[in-house]
Amino acid sequence: MAVSLSPALAALQERLQHRFSDTQLLLRAVTHRSYSSDHYERLEFLGDSVLNLAISDLLYSRLNTLAEGDLSRVRANLVRQETLHRIALELQLPEVLRLGEGEARSGGPRRPSILADTLEAIIGAVYRDAGFAAAESLVRRLFADVDITPQMQAAGKDPKTELQEWLQGRKMKLPAYRVIATLGAAHRQTFDVECEVVELGHAERGIGGSRRAGEQAAAAAMLAYLKAKNS
Repeated sequence: MAVSLSPALAALQERLQHRFSDTQLLLRAVTHRSYSSDHYERLEFLGDSVLNLAISDLLYSRLNTLAEGDLSRVRANLVRQETLHRIALELQLPEVLRLGEGEARSGGPRRPSILADTLEAIIGAVYRDAGFAAAESLVRRLFADVDITPQMQAAGKDPKTELQEWLQGRKMKLPAYRVIATLGAAHRQTFDVECEVVELGHAERGIGGSRRAGEQAAAAAMLAYLKAKNS
């Protein structure tokens, strides 16, 4: 279904280099559940699978000497939240996100977990709009400037571990995690988790399908904040 796009979303189309036949898909892909019941989560589910297949095919061609296990580790580095968050910022996704008022006030437009999910939803939207070839071409464009090497297999600690090591290296106490809220039906809850570094007087939040996933998302948001602050 074609709907009128705002100038910001029309500009996003140009950055994606894909013009939607069904513009409603793009609108849904940038809509958080806090804004509307017609949100991006189903597209995110689809986009995650499309992204993994597109990256797998890219690595199969480009790193043709690596074994299956090593290819899996490189792929994990490429599709992890930190990488997707960086690409989402390059696409200027914070400018087009549709968030509820509370989520917008609490830092949602810059939250790594939300931006990474939105990017996957956009990939899913392109797939639904024009098929796998178009979605794969988009993924290759998005990752064109990422330096993909066999050495990536050794990288990629999970965010909680990386944050813990960052703080310990500076003789600081470990972060405190607490669940702010649980959202959704019992069979499909999401956990809104806060990560606080008391010595810095700063907290970040993340959302995941389990408490553990929420903690990882909050740790990733804290890492992004610390790296930006200390860059």
